[in-house]
Formats: sequence, structure tokens, C-alpha cells
Amino acid sequence: MDSNIKKILVSQPDPKTEKSPYHDIAEKYGVQVVFRPFIRIDSVSAKEFRTQRINVLDHSAVIFTAKTAIDHFFRLCEELRVQIPETMKYFCVTEAIAVYLQKYIIFRKRKIFYPGSSRIEDLIIYINKHNKERFLVPVSDVHKEDIFKSLDDKKIKYTKAIMYRTVSNDFTPDEAFDYNILLFFSPAGIASLLKNFPNFDQNGTAIGTFGPTTAKAVRDAGLRLDIEAPNPQAPSMTAALEQYLKTVMKPAKGKK
Repeated sequence: MDSNIKKILVSQPDPKTEKSPYHDIAEKYGVQVVFRPFIRIDSVSAKEFRTQRINVLDHSAVIFTAKTAIDHFFRLCEELRVQIPETMKYFCVTEAIAVYLQKYIIFRKRKIFYPGSSRIEDLIIYINKHNKERFLVPVSDVHKEDIFKSLDDKKIKYTKAIMYRTVSNDFTPDEAFDYNILLFFSPAGIASLLKNFPNFDQNGTAIGTFGPTTAKAVRDAGLRLDIEAPNPQAPSMTAALEQYLKTVMKPAKGKK
């Protein structure tokens, strides 16, 4: 493993803040951190959505598994001129997603449910208590099937609605790809890596992931996983990255 790390790719948008832990790591270790998503989110237009023959108002509850799903749900409702009734219920897989709803609705006037554990299994318990509702589940065209399997197991009535797309954010021929560490946050990012570089040879390039499904995608692709978050000592990607850097290089001169 090459300990002379100079350039790290974070496959997420630039956080646009100097307080980002990534910027602290860059300064501490004298490395360059580049924010460059491997995937991007494209909107599904109202015209395209109509081809799915889904009537939002046929549903009395919505299940959100991501903040992106919230953005595109309310965007499409506005484009379709759908007035969401006060009685609509919202079920979110995490508290952070539930709080994000405040961007679009008055939080206290709606019925919003989320588990304390951020586990799909625990969200399903809440949903099953309201099994008379008809649920709408906004998702990307590329999505996990675990929530739908759980809903099917409980015989919950739901409609899967494709409201946005996850597509590869392709590299241009003249775009440098000279990174020592690649950090990924979704299986789609790994798929994009292999699409952009079908002959990708990992060699000394370290790969880090956040979440078990992304880690599995790396291993399934036959690649070596060097940094895995969260782990018992590092709950975040930045903590796991620094944990790794400490083992392969020293902080920049004058940094501790």
C-alpha cells in the first residue's frame, strides 16, 4: 500500500463550508480532497410520471427513505398541481428525514412517524400499526428492494412511484483520475466507477465505503475494501478515513 497519499476523491458534492471535517483532514495531513460525485440525480418530469398511471391522492400516507425522495415528491406534486390534504400521513426511516419535511410542510400540523433506530424493520412496525392506509413510496429508478419485501411480508397496500433517476456522472476523456483514495457512499457509485473505467486496476488505490450495501458492492466487484464505515471506532466516513490515514502516513509538519 502506497503511504504517499496526495489526492483523495470523495464521491459526494462539495459541502460548501470550511468547517467540513474533510477540510480539516486535508490540512492536517497535507492532502488534496476533491469532491466529485460518481452519480447524479435527474428529475422525472410530470409528463413522464403520468405514464406510470399513479394518482397521488389515491394514497393516504407516504413513505420516505431519503431526503431526495422528499424533494422530488413535492416537486412533482407542484408540477401536477396536486394539493396534498392535511390528513396525509408521513412515515420516515430516520429522524433526520422526518425533520427535513419541515422544508415543505408545517411539522406540527401533520402526522409524521419515524423509528428511533433508523432501521427499516422498526419503521415497518409503525407502518403495520396503520395498515389500513394506502401508502405511496417515492423512489429512484435504482433502489433497494428491502423495504418493499418487508411491506409485502406484512401485506401492506402500497404503490412504488419512480420520481427521480440515479445516473452515472461520467468522467470526460481529459479529466484526471489520479486519486490515491476513493470514498463511496452507495452501490450506484461503484457501478459508475466500473462503467467509467471498465479496466480499472486498483493496485495501490485505497477504497473506502459508508454502509454495508456499498461495502458489499465493492467486494462483489472483486475490489479490495480498505476503509469501512461505520465501524466500532469510527461512526462516520471522515472518522474512518482519519483512522486509516493514521496507519499509513504522518500528519503534515506542525500538525497533530
